[in-house]
Amino acid sequence: MTSQPDRKALTRAAFAAAAVLTVVTVAGAAPGAGAAPASPAGTPKLKLIAASKAVTLDRWEGEPGVYLDLGTYVTVDGAPLELNVTRRSYKDPVVARQILRNGTHTTSRTLPAGLVKDFSGLPGFLEVSVKNAAGQEVTRSKGTFCPNNASGRLRPDAPATSHYPESCSTNPFTLGSVWGVEKGWAANSSTVDYDKPVDLPVGEYTAKVSVAKKYRDLFGIPDDHPTIKVTVRQTGDGGSGGGTSGGGTTGGGTAGQRAASPSAPSALSDPHAQHSQHSQHSMGAGHAGHHFGPRGADAPTPGALSHALEARGLAHHLGDGLGHTDGSRVAPALRADGRRPTGRAGVPANVPKPDLRSLPAWDIAVTDGEDGDVPGKDYLAFSANVWNAGPAPLVVDGFRKPGADLMDAYQYFYDAHGKQVGYAPTGTMEWDPRIGHEHWHFTDFASYRLLSADRTRQVRSGKEAFCLANTDAIDYTVRNANWHPYNTDLSTACGQQNSISVREVLDVGSGDTYTQYRPGQSFDISDLPNGTYYIEVKANPAHRLQETDLKNNVSLRKVVLGGTPGARTVQVPPYDLVDAP
Repeated sequence: MTSQPDRKALTRAAFAAAAVLTVVTVAGAAPGAGAAPASPAGTPKLKLIAASKAVTLDRWEGEPGVYLDLGTYVTVDGAPLELNVTRRSYKDPVVARQILRNGTHTTSRTLPAGLVKDFSGLPGFLEVSVKNAAGQEVTRSKGTFCPNNASGRLRPDAPATSHYPESCSTNPFTLGSVWGVEKGWAANSSTVDYDKPVDLPVGEYTAKVSVAKKYRDLFGIPDDHPTIKVTVRQTGDGGSGGGTSGGGTTGGGTAGQRAASPSAPSALSDPHAQHSQHSQHSMGAGHAGHHFGPRGADAPTPGALSHALEARGLAHHLGDGLGHTDGSRVAPALRADGRRPTGRAGVPANVPKPDLRSLPAWDIAVTDGEDGDVPGKDYLAFSANVWNAGPAPLVVDGFRKPGADLMDAYQYFYDAHGKQVGYAPTGTMEWDPRIGHEHWHFTDFASYRLLSADRTRQVRSGKEAFCLANTDAIDYTVRNANWHPYNTDLSTACGQQNSISVREVLDVGSGDTYTQYRPGQSFDISDLPNGTYYIEVKANPAHRLQETDLKNNVSLRKVVLGGTPGARTVQVPPYDLVDAP
């Protein structure tokens, strides 16, 4: 394993670092902060602009191209731009509706069927043509626009904060999203695909950007074509070329630029993020003690996960570590009280509780294992997510007796106003020393089983302890969904080996993804015959956590094993309309 992924992760972090300079976030939001306030009457007026007339893109040594972040924005005025994107089930298509608010009166209009196919944004929104110094077109592309992308205010009288979420979900099993740009704000329209850099040699170029006609007609956007001068320069590994990393702007451009998909936390500006990046570098080029074989699950399938998950996957589970609380951002964590709760333990009657649900497994592949696995065997690896449908957040505190190896865990309960009204013992937390974890896990949070074709026999099983984190926005349309989970007073901290207490939170509407390259996230299939099986993901298997509903905790994903020992294969049929193997 070379140091290339480490530098790439820092490149992604640099995008986030730039964005942090201009993005204003909501402070002190309470559970249910996603509820939209009344907005001024009128229809939003959208316009495409370029923040700068010129940008400089760095071409990193050893990489096949540059990341084409041109610093173009969609401005919104007159009224907020707001879209609700949902699907009733995985058997139903995605439906996008624009929400129009006139004081206290709200109406909506449905966007054309098939226009929006997933939850990553408006596909084919931005059209980009790049020509070289001779006037020849060298690349043309269409990009997805995520209205929740890095944004900032246009003028001082615009709303001081944006209550909309700050990223678009790329989880294949997302159920509902809210996209929005406040009145008087602008959202970055550039799409940066970190898996597919644009092959532009060092030199001077001209980029012309426009909005696709179908969106101009739909939203009444003027037919503007901003032109940006692009300079591509060579940068040595490690950023010796100076300036911004991988695609920032110079020459007067704003700093609030980031990829349309969720970006990695800023390792360059936040000491807690540096803790995670330090772990990457400290393992060295070969990641000493880490098993990477020719079919190793040391990286996810390209496109299967958000770039935030990919960027931090080499070190820590996304969201783990001090202050990491969602898929793309870093915020100060709230430490649990180092003392045990006082008063009488118990669950008050009719108190709101979380509703844990498991998503079908995805990103499924045959590998030769991870840390602790036996070399030469075949493993079926997968990614899994358990999410909270609400209406209350899941809050678990761990308290450690002096010298103890385990923490005693307690679940907390809150009334509709966010006031703590009860708590109950709910098992333990344990320290996980494995590379890729190295934090405190709440035990028995989920279990995995590989079932026979008739789903009556268990052929493989495993329990997983989790460090809870809001890595994915699964359904931000459910009641009390928190659109800013990292910024509430219920932050996540998974602790260090010497921690005396930790607080772990799974907020309403969000889920926690554990990826296939996480140690323990696989089944040994070496001696299993070819045929059909089902991966079962079960939330709260021992029912230690108090929930509103225990009947929706299980999901199944069909897989078909084939091949020969050492060369096993897996086929993953679509799950209803979701074709995400």
